[in-house]
Amino acid sequence: MSNFLNISKAAASHIRTIMEGGAGKALRIGLKKGGCAGMEYTMEYVNEISDTDEVIEVDGAKVVIAPTAQMFLFGTEIDYESGLLESGFKFINPNVSETCGCGESIKFDVK
Repeated sequence: MSNFLNISKAAASHIRTIMEGGAGKALRIGLKKGGCAGMEYTMEYVNEISDTDEVIEVDGAKVVIAPTAQMFLFGTEIDYESGLLESGFKFINPNVSETCGCGESIKFDVK
C-alpha cells in the first residue's frame, strides 16, 4: 500500500492480468479536461516510465501517475468492480468536489 494512492486487490489483479497479456509494463493514470464536470480520468498501458512519474506497485501490478495529475490523485483508492451489466475501474477520490450525472467526469475545488 502507498500513502499516495491505494490499489485494491481486485484492481491489482485486473491490471496484472492485462499486463501479463502484453498490454504494457505499467498502467498510467492521468487527468484531462473534458466532460460536463470539467475533468476526466485517463488510463493507458505504457512501456515507458518517466523519472517524474509517481510509481506504485501492488501485487505485481504497476501503476504510474502522470506528474500533472499527482496533486489531484493524492489519497485516492482505485478499485475494480465486475458486474453483470458492466465492469470497470472505480476511483474513490477524496479530492473530488463534484461529479457529473453520468459519473464520467469530475470537478476539483482549486484552493
